[in-house]
Amino acid sequence: MYIDDIEELKGLEFNHKVKIQKRFNDVDMLGHVNNAVQLTYFDYGKIEYMNAVKFKFPEENGDFLVNVNINVDFKEQVFFDDELEVWTKIHKIGHKSVRMIQVLVDSKTGHVKTIGRTVMCGFNLKEQKSILIRDDWREMANRFEQYKP
Repeated sequence: MYIDDIEELKGLEFNHKVKIQKRFNDVDMLGHVNNAVQLTYFDYGKIEYMNAVKFKFPEENGDFLVNVNINVDFKEQVFFDDELEVWTKIHKIGHKSVRMIQVLVDSKTGHVKTIGRTVMCGFNLKEQKSILIRDDWREMANRFEQYKP
């Protein structure tokens, strides 16, 4: 499944949501949150999601997930006064990759401000090569997302 727009998001259930605390330097003179800063919000969401799933990265042997592709759609302007949350979920796990969807939502209005799609691949930091997605990672993500393989 490739999430393309807001309509496709309506059928998804997000089991992980985290509030974002904005900083003064996140915004420009007009009160807009900089687009690049929104990517850091998504990174924070990823970290908190991984902690919630109980991933321990990097693994002792060096196994890890690394970002290999990120796509972002900026749907609405983001302002300093918006009450922001990042919603995160893994929506597909392949042999060597994991697809994650994230949305930046104004929790006050329910408006989706930004949609982020990330592809991560399994990678061993010590050997510096890609690896298959480990079965224990797959099981942990499926359990958290309540997917039935």
